[in-house]
Amino acid sequence: MEAVYAGPLKLKNIQQPVPAYQILPARDLDPHSVNSSESAPFNPIGFATEETLLDTIIDGRYQIHRVLGRGGFGRTYLASDMQRFGDLCVLKEFVPASRADYTVQKSRQLFEQEARVLYEIQHPQIPRFLAWFAEKGRLFLVQEYIDGKTYATLLREKLRQGAAFSAAEITQWLADLLPVLEYLHRLNIVHRDISPDNVMLPDGQTHPMLIDFGLVKQAVNQIWAAYAEGDSTVSQASFVGKLGYAPPEQIRMGQCYPCSDLYALGVTAIVLLTGQEPNTLTDRESLEWCWQSYVQVGDRLTHILNKMLSEKPKDRYQSAAEVMTALGSPGAASSPIPHPSIHFSRPVSNVTQQQRLPIPLPKPLPVLDPKFVERCRTELARCIGPMADYIVEDILAQTPHLKPEQLVQAIAAEIPNAKQAEEFQQQLRSH
Repeated sequence: MEAVYAGPLKLKNIQQPVPAYQILPARDLDPHSVNSSESAPFNPIGFATEETLLDTIIDGRYQIHRVLGRGGFGRTYLASDMQRFGDLCVLKEFVPASRADYTVQKSRQLFEQEARVLYEIQHPQIPRFLAWFAEKGRLFLVQEYIDGKTYATLLREKLRQGAAFSAAEITQWLADLLPVLEYLHRLNIVHRDISPDNVMLPDGQTHPMLIDFGLVKQAVNQIWAAYAEGDSTVSQASFVGKLGYAPPEQIRMGQCYPCSDLYALGVTAIVLLTGQEPNTLTDRESLEWCWQSYVQVGDRLTHILNKMLSEKPKDRYQSAAEVMTALGSPGAASSPIPHPSIHFSRPVSNVTQQQRLPIPLPKPLPVLDPKFVERCRTELARCIGPMADYIVEDILAQTPHLKPEQLVQAIAAEIPNAKQAEEFQQQLRSH
């Protein structure tokens, strides 16, 4: 039998809607071929273990090697393309909320539309989008595999050595990434999901790459919103991005502009500078940024970052080219498609004399209470169903020493629906 997510179910004596699943007969399988990699069945999302996925062949072409990540939308896999001599690639899986004919048709239309936009992107600092396809009611995006480390990983490595990124490093980092954003924004593409986890430094290279666009996630959110139309428990302004990094207009209204990416880039920059999470860098009373309490940099970089972090979109830089000009990058806006290898000929003068506050080595954190972790799993399952176990497990595997409030925030960031993410946090704060 197959269990397929059918949407939220309202029960009379339960306040929160619970996930409902439709039980369908299993597809006809050749019992003699189940263990064969050429015809191994691809188990439904949320029920297949990593062991059963190993060596599975998708679309008769992509052989699964391992799971790279999990989220509220589905899984991400490392695979090899058997029609390209075994070249490694990334398979991103998206699962529609229902198998109803309308939902499936709308899913394919929106997914193809957004995938076509991504396919047009040709930039050395953005992984190539190779193809998309549908199989067994799920949608897949095929992307170039980049071997390297995310800046979240690089930051953890630096903190273990007692220091975060320097102002000079962040200035160069901005100079490397701003031309990429300028290129995207001129194509009317907004990344929507910039964070240390979504910027990668490839092995043996010096230029960072932007990964994991939120564009297709937004399309999936539109599908879910259309499916749940008329359901007051589902927010129509779906949220794509990471809490703490996404700007207010993206969280509250689901609206994104080029300056929304600049805001997220600014948050990422101060996280790399200070080694602190965004919630720590915000004053709890005034809700204003207080990142300068952790690190002091030159006046120019301070002004640039603070303007990028302005709460109101109109108060920020309106284009990546404006930020490049403020940094002092020569010929920042002279090319319609910025070349990714732009560098400063010299460091910005106001940033070279950096006065850093000491950053203590990370202290050992107490192990999370298993009962609290189980509560997190239970509440998450109310929002997204059986994928909850995998998501919590993945978060704890990557960052095992989270504080309880950090675990709640990390889990909430994986919930596609903004209203459900907020309710999830409220439930855990109320106990």
